[in-house]
Amino acid sequence: MAEKLTPEKIEEAAKYYEDITSGKTPILDKDESFKQEQPKILDSQARPIHKDMHEHLKKKDPNAFPLIPPTDPRLLMKIAPYTDDMLKEFNMKDRVELSKKMYNSMVKYGGIGLSANQVGLPFRMFVMGGHPEIEDGRVRNCYNPIIKDLSEETILMKEGCLSFPFLFLSISRPKWVNVQYTDDYGETVEEYLHGMSARIFQHENEHMNGYVFTDLVSKLKLDRAKRAQKKLVTQTIKAQQQRLRTTIASKNV
Repeated sequence: MAEKLTPEKIEEAAKYYEDITSGKTPILDKDESFKQEQPKILDSQARPIHKDMHEHLKKKDPNAFPLIPPTDPRLLMKIAPYTDDMLKEFNMKDRVELSKKMYNSMVKYGGIGLSANQVGLPFRMFVMGGHPEIEDGRVRNCYNPIIKDLSEETILMKEGCLSFPFLFLSISRPKWVNVQYTDDYGETVEEYLHGMSARIFQHENEHMNGYVFTDLVSKLKLDRAKRAQKKLVTQTIKAQQQRLRTTIASKNV
Protein backbone atom coordinates (compact mmCIF):
# COMPACT_ATOMS: atom_id res chain seq x y z
CA MET A 1 0.00 0.00 0.00
CA ALA A 2 1.29 3.44 -0.86
CA GLU A 3 2.18 5.87 1.88
CA LYS A 4 -0.42 8.32 3.09
CA LEU A 5 0.30 12.01 3.26
CA THR A 6 1.00 13.35 6.73
CA PRO A 7 2.56 16.61 7.92
CA GLU A 8 5.54 14.56 9.07
CA LYS A 9 6.00 13.06 5.61
CA ILE A 10 5.85 16.50 3.95
CA GLU A 11 8.39 17.83 6.42
CA GLU A 12 10.61 14.85 5.66
CA ALA A 13 10.27 15.53 1.94
CA ALA A 14 11.32 19.13 2.49
CA LYS A 15 14.46 17.91 4.23
CA TYR A 16 15.52 15.99 1.14
CA TYR A 17 16.92 19.25 -0.16
CA GLU A 18 19.48 19.26 2.65
CA ASP A 19 20.20 15.57 2.20
CA ILE A 20 21.30 15.95 -1.41
CA THR A 21 23.17 19.25 -1.43
CA SER A 22 26.42 17.36 -1.92
CA GLY A 23 25.14 15.52 -5.01
CA LYS A 24 27.30 15.86 -8.11
CA THR A 25 24.78 14.54 -10.63
CA PRO A 26 21.56 16.35 -11.62
CA ILE A 27 19.31 13.45 -10.61
CA LEU A 28 19.74 11.14 -7.63
CA ASP A 29 17.92 7.89 -6.92
CA LYS A 30 15.23 7.72 -4.28
CA ASP A 31 15.84 5.74 -1.12
CA GLU A 32 15.68 2.01 -1.84
CA SER A 33 13.21 1.54 1.03
CA PHE A 34 10.73 3.87 -0.65
CA LYS A 35 11.09 2.08 -3.99
CA GLN A 36 10.29 -1.26 -2.39
CA GLU A 37 7.07 0.07 -0.88
CA GLN A 38 5.61 1.28 -4.17
CA PRO A 39 3.43 -0.96 -6.36
CA LYS A 40 4.83 -1.55 -9.84
CA ILE A 41 3.16 0.52 -12.54
CA LEU A 42 2.39 -1.53 -15.61
CA ASP A 43 3.24 -0.15 -19.03
CA SER A 44 -0.40 -0.53 -20.00
CA GLN A 45 -1.36 1.79 -17.13
CA ALA A 46 1.27 4.34 -18.07
CA ARG A 47 0.41 4.65 -21.74
CA PRO A 48 -1.53 7.80 -22.57
CA ILE A 49 -5.19 6.91 -22.48
CA HIS A 50 -6.11 8.34 -25.83
CA LYS A 51 -3.86 7.84 -28.85
CA ASP A 52 -4.71 11.24 -30.29
CA MET A 53 -3.67 12.89 -27.02
CA HIS A 54 -0.37 11.02 -27.08
CA GLU A 55 0.36 12.17 -30.62
CA HIS A 56 -0.53 15.74 -29.65
CA LEU A 57 1.92 15.72 -26.74
CA LYS A 58 4.68 14.32 -28.96
CA LYS A 59 4.41 17.14 -31.50
CA LYS A 60 7.40 19.45 -31.49
CA ASP A 61 6.69 22.91 -30.20
CA PRO A 62 9.56 25.42 -30.03
CA ASN A 63 7.81 27.25 -27.22
CA ALA A 64 7.00 24.27 -24.99
CA PHE A 65 8.35 20.96 -23.74
CA PRO A 66 6.61 17.59 -24.26
CA LEU A 67 5.42 15.71 -21.18
CA ILE A 68 7.12 12.41 -20.34
CA PRO A 69 5.10 9.30 -19.33
CA PRO A 70 4.60 8.50 -15.62
CA THR A 71 6.87 5.42 -15.77
CA ASP A 72 9.85 7.43 -17.00
CA PRO A 73 12.56 7.20 -14.29
CA ARG A 74 13.21 10.93 -14.57
CA LEU A 75 9.81 11.53 -12.99
CA LEU A 76 10.39 9.07 -10.17
CA MET A 77 13.72 10.34 -8.82
CA LYS A 78 14.55 13.15 -6.47
CA ILE A 79 16.48 16.00 -8.03
CA ALA A 80 19.71 17.59 -6.91
CA PRO A 81 19.92 21.35 -6.29
CA TYR A 82 19.68 23.59 -9.34
CA THR A 83 22.64 25.70 -10.45
CA ASP A 84 22.66 28.09 -13.40
CA ASP A 85 25.52 26.32 -15.16
CA MET A 86 23.18 23.38 -15.81
CA LEU A 87 21.42 25.44 -18.49
CA LYS A 88 24.38 25.25 -20.88
CA GLU A 89 23.77 21.54 -21.44
CA PHE A 90 20.30 22.37 -22.74
CA ASN A 91 21.25 25.42 -24.81
CA MET A 92 19.32 27.82 -22.62
CA LYS A 93 20.48 31.36 -21.97
CA ASP A 94 19.18 31.90 -18.46
CA ARG A 95 16.43 31.21 -15.93
CA VAL A 96 14.08 33.61 -17.65
CA GLU A 97 14.18 31.56 -20.84
CA LEU A 98 13.63 28.31 -18.93
CA SER A 99 10.78 29.75 -16.86
CA LYS A 100 9.03 31.15 -19.94
CA LYS A 101 9.15 27.82 -21.75
CA MET A 102 8.01 25.98 -18.61
CA TYR A 103 5.09 28.39 -18.25
CA ASN A 104 4.15 27.94 -21.92
CA SER A 105 4.22 24.17 -21.41
CA MET A 106 2.01 24.41 -18.32
CA VAL A 107 -0.53 26.53 -20.19
CA LYS A 108 -0.41 24.28 -23.27
CA TYR A 109 -1.41 21.24 -21.22
CA GLY A 110 -4.00 23.13 -19.19
CA GLY A 111 -2.29 23.01 -15.79
CA ILE A 112 -1.74 25.33 -12.85
CA GLY A 113 1.60 23.80 -11.92
CA LEU A 114 4.40 22.01 -13.75
CA SER A 115 7.71 20.62 -12.52
CA ALA A 116 10.83 20.41 -14.67
CA ASN A 117 11.12 16.64 -14.29
CA GLN A 118 7.60 16.22 -15.70
CA VAL A 119 9.08 17.30 -19.02
CA GLY A 120 12.29 15.33 -18.51
CA LEU A 121 14.54 18.17 -17.36
CA PRO A 122 16.91 17.57 -14.41
CA PHE A 123 16.23 20.94 -12.78
CA ARG A 124 15.00 21.41 -9.24
CA MET A 125 12.41 23.97 -10.27
CA PHE A 126 8.75 24.33 -11.08
CA VAL A 127 6.26 26.93 -12.25
CA MET A 128 2.84 27.47 -10.72
CA GLY A 129 -0.12 29.79 -11.00
CA GLY A 130 -1.59 31.66 -13.94
CA HIS A 131 -5.24 30.94 -13.08
CA PRO A 132 -7.23 34.21 -12.90
CA GLU A 133 -9.17 33.01 -9.84
CA ILE A 134 -6.06 32.11 -7.85
CA GLU A 135 -4.23 35.18 -6.52
CA ASP A 136 -5.40 37.14 -9.58
CA GLY A 137 -3.34 34.95 -11.88
CA ARG A 138 -0.01 35.38 -10.10
CA VAL A 139 2.76 33.15 -11.48
CA ARG A 140 5.69 31.83 -9.45
CA ASN A 141 8.89 30.39 -10.91
CA CYS A 142 10.43 28.44 -8.06
CA TYR A 143 14.06 27.31 -8.07
CA ASN A 144 15.39 25.07 -5.28
CA PRO A 145 12.09 25.19 -3.34
CA ILE A 146 11.95 24.35 0.37
CA ILE A 147 8.99 23.92 2.70
CA LYS A 148 10.13 25.42 6.00
CA ASP A 149 6.94 25.10 8.03
CA LEU A 150 3.36 23.95 7.62
CA SER A 151 0.05 24.08 9.42
CA GLU A 152 -1.32 21.31 11.60
CA GLU A 153 -4.76 21.93 10.12
CA THR A 154 -5.33 20.00 6.89
CA ILE A 155 -7.85 20.20 4.06
CA LEU A 156 -9.08 17.31 1.90
CA MET A 157 -9.48 18.22 -1.77
CA LYS A 158 -9.41 16.53 -5.15
CA GLU A 159 -6.25 16.99 -7.20
CA GLY A 160 -5.16 16.23 -10.72
CA CYS A 161 -1.73 15.97 -12.28
CA LEU A 162 -0.63 16.65 -15.85
CA SER A 163 1.41 13.43 -15.81
CA PHE A 164 -1.79 11.43 -15.14
CA PRO A 165 -4.49 12.76 -17.52
CA PHE A 166 -8.10 12.47 -16.29
CA LEU A 167 -7.06 10.98 -12.93
CA PHE A 168 -8.32 12.79 -9.83
CA LEU A 169 -7.52 11.89 -6.23
CA SER A 170 -8.67 13.28 -2.89
CA ILE A 171 -5.53 14.38 -1.05
CA SER A 172 -5.28 15.80 2.47
CA ARG A 173 -2.75 18.61 2.78
CA PRO A 174 -1.79 21.31 5.30
CA LYS A 175 -3.84 24.47 4.95
CA TRP A 176 -0.81 26.75 4.77
CA VAL A 177 2.94 26.44 4.27
CA ASN A 178 5.95 28.65 4.83
CA VAL A 179 8.16 28.29 1.75
CA GLN A 180 11.46 29.49 0.38
CA TYR A 181 12.83 29.48 -3.17
CA THR A 182 14.86 31.61 -5.54
CA ASP A 183 13.27 33.43 -8.48
CA ASP A 184 14.29 34.08 -12.10
CA TYR A 185 17.02 36.45 -10.97
CA GLY A 186 18.45 34.34 -8.15
CA GLU A 187 16.77 36.40 -5.44
CA THR A 188 15.61 34.47 -2.37
CA VAL A 189 11.88 34.60 -1.74
CA GLU A 190 10.29 33.49 1.53
CA GLU A 191 6.54 33.64 1.97
CA TYR A 192 3.48 32.02 3.48
CA LEU A 193 1.10 30.40 1.01
CA HIS A 194 -2.51 29.61 1.80
CA GLY A 195 -5.33 27.65 0.22
CA MET A 196 -4.89 26.55 -3.38
CA SER A 197 -1.46 28.15 -3.75
CA ALA A 198 -0.20 26.18 -0.75
CA ARG A 199 -1.62 23.00 -2.24
CA ILE A 200 -0.03 23.55 -5.64
CA PHE A 201 3.36 24.32 -4.09
CA GLN A 202 3.22 21.12 -2.04
CA HIS A 203 2.19 19.03 -5.05
CA GLU A 204 4.98 20.39 -7.26
CA ASN A 205 7.55 20.22 -4.47
CA GLU A 206 6.83 16.50 -4.13
CA HIS A 207 7.81 16.08 -7.79
CA MET A 208 11.20 17.52 -6.82
CA ASN A 209 11.66 14.59 -4.47
CA GLY A 210 10.47 11.88 -6.83
CA TYR A 211 6.97 11.57 -5.42
CA VAL A 212 3.82 11.57 -7.53
CA PHE A 213 0.37 12.12 -6.10
CA THR A 214 -0.62 8.48 -6.64
CA ASP A 215 1.90 7.64 -3.90
CA LEU A 216 -0.26 9.46 -1.36
CA VAL A 217 -3.39 7.30 -1.41
CA SER A 218 -4.20 3.67 -0.73
CA LYS A 219 -4.42 1.09 -3.50
CA LEU A 220 -8.18 0.90 -2.93
CA LYS A 221 -8.64 4.64 -3.49
CA LEU A 222 -6.31 4.60 -6.47
CA ASP A 223 -8.17 1.73 -8.13
CA ARG A 224 -11.48 3.51 -7.57
CA ALA A 225 -10.08 6.69 -9.12
CA LYS A 226 -8.78 4.76 -12.13
CA ARG A 227 -12.27 3.35 -12.76
CA ALA A 228 -13.65 6.90 -12.69
CA GLN A 229 -10.79 7.96 -14.96
CA LYS A 230 -11.75 5.34 -17.53
CA LYS A 231 -15.37 6.52 -17.53
CA LEU A 232 -14.32 10.15 -17.91
CA VAL A 233 -12.06 9.30 -20.83
CA THR A 234 -14.86 7.36 -22.54
CA GLN A 235 -17.25 10.28 -22.05
CA THR A 236 -14.68 12.75 -23.36
CA ILE A 237 -13.96 10.70 -26.46
CA LYS A 238 -17.68 10.32 -27.19
CA ALA A 239 -18.19 14.07 -26.81
CA GLN A 240 -15.28 14.74 -29.17
CA GLN A 241 -16.68 12.33 -31.72
CA GLN A 242 -20.11 13.95 -31.49
CA ARG A 243 -18.63 17.42 -32.02
CA LEU A 244 -16.73 16.11 -35.03
CA ARG A 245 -19.90 14.57 -36.53
CA THR A 246 -21.78 17.83 -35.92
CA THR A 247 -19.01 19.85 -37.59
CA ILE A 248 -18.95 17.56 -40.64
CA ALA A 249 -22.74 17.62 -40.93
CA SER A 250 -22.83 21.43 -40.81
CA LYS A 251 -20.25 21.64 -43.60
CA ASN A 252 -22.30 19.31 -45.79
CA VAL A 253 -25.47 21.35 -45.47
